[in-house]
Amino acid sequence: MRYSVSPTRRDASSSTLIIALLSDVHGNLEALSACLKHASEAGADRYAFLGDLVGYGADPQAVVDTVARYAAQGAVVVKGNHDEAIERTPRYMNDSVRAVADWTREVLSDEGKVFLASLPLCVREPDFCFVHASAASPERWDYIDSAAAARRCIDAAHTAYTFCGHVHDQELYFEGAGGKTATFRPVPGTPVPIGCHRRWLAMVGSVGQPRDNNPAAAYAQFDSDRERITFRRVPYDHIAAARKIRAAGLPLSIAFRVERGV
Repeated sequence: MRYSVSPTRRDASSSTLIIALLSDVHGNLEALSACLKHASEAGADRYAFLGDLVGYGADPQAVVDTVARYAAQGAVVVKGNHDEAIERTPRYMNDSVRAVADWTREVLSDEGKVFLASLPLCVREPDFCFVHASAASPERWDYIDSAAAARRCIDAAHTAYTFCGHVHDQELYFEGAGGKTATFRPVPGTPVPIGCHRRWLAMVGSVGQPRDNNPAAAYAQFDSDRERITFRRVPYDHIAAARKIRAAGLPLSIAFRVERGV
């Protein structure tokens, strides 16, 4: 399959209604398909994939093929650390993760590898910044796990809205009174007003491997007209996804995490 990627529309934010924000798919086709169906039925006009298309799951090729089709239609796609690991596996990854990276490298097509290698680390538009880890240093794969880390990301983004993944959790940071960075824990399905008079950082969660004891896939929808974001949880056949991981001979611990959402 030959992939083509349409240039990102730098002025797209002016005409966008609803952006579906999906991150950390991790080769989980069942979870991705469920989220894409949910987003389409919810009226998504645009899609952004925030990295880690592969890693952990048993369907890296199908996931890359799917995302590449969306990219060819104008979707934003950025690179994650597990995507980069297909080019070269870093030393910090543990044995299980390295085993999956090696297996993924063997089963992924040459075109798929080129697609992952060609992805940018960060995409900036007038109102939006899309990045896997932190806009402060995308190549370092730092985790945003504190208000201070969130502030560094927000400052580096230079946009009203920054959308990230990487931490496999759903959280919202914003500039509060006095310029301090505050944290908000969203309730799935409840829209949150995020006016552009402040700067916001949304961690959209993981499609393919949530880690909050809930196996349901996670993604988010941003409504630019109403200036609000809604975090979503989408049930899917996580048992089938875990079964595929075992059948592929991948580490059993990964299948367990998909089954339990841990």
